[in-house]
Amino acid sequence: MPRSLALDVGNRRIGVAVSDESKMIARPLEVIDRKTQNPIKHILAHIANLKPDEIIVGFPYHFDGQRSPQSELVEAFVEQLRPHISIPILYEDERFSTGEAQEVMKSTRKGKAAAKPQPDDAIAAAVILQRYLDSLQ
Repeated sequence: MPRSLALDVGNRRIGVAVSDESKMIARPLEVIDRKTQNPIKHILAHIANLKPDEIIVGFPYHFDGQRSPQSELVEAFVEQLRPHISIPILYEDERFSTGEAQEVMKSTRKGKAAAKPQPDDAIAAAVILQRYLDSLQ
């Protein structure tokens, strides 16, 4: 059964998450650094390896539901990716996903020695994907 792949597109990094084959559970996969890595190449490698049947992209809205300035960046990236793939790309509201990701990271670090904070982008992508998967149920 095919999986879903999710992207949380930011200025500096892109979080990547994937669903299980039953499309019930999302998990973080990778954080792509846009300055040092080729994001299209990394995403295409994940598509070749995982064979998802769709890509879910977090779409940034303001709190009031209006498009944010970041929306243009996300759409521009999707337009760069689109010619390389044949599977559908769907948008999912990403409001509050970073905050949820930070809460997840805080709760998993309790009691552990303070380590260098890791980017929350892949966890945010998993939050976005989980919302989408939950909406399918």
